[in-house]
Amino acid sequence: MSQTLTQDVTRAARLFHALADETRLQIVEFLSRGEQCVCDLTDALETGQSRLSFHLKILKEAGLIRDRREGRWNYYSLAPEAFEEVAKLVGAMKDGTKLFTKPSRCCG
Repeated sequence: MSQTLTQDVTRAARLFHALADETRLQIVEFLSRGEQCVCDLTDALETGQSRLSFHLKILKEAGLIRDRREGRWNYYSLAPEAFEEVAKLVGAMKDGTKLFTKPSRCCG
């Protein structure tokens, strides 16, 4: 498998893995309303900060969310370009388009 193909498959897997959890989907849904402070997310999801931090880290590593620090508070927001990437992947699956191009071994 070529390096680019491997990177594309790895990237897609990371995106889908990050979205394959109920808590992370709830975080995404909440952030779809706009930037939120971590304390607001903790309250909205009725969860502990350490559990929330774990899920935020996965979403951030996948590039689905961004964070910024203001004073002692962290604020999170969605990364729209990452969701456009997810939509493109899902659209390609729906349309039967090849997601990842693999070099042909056939001589044609």
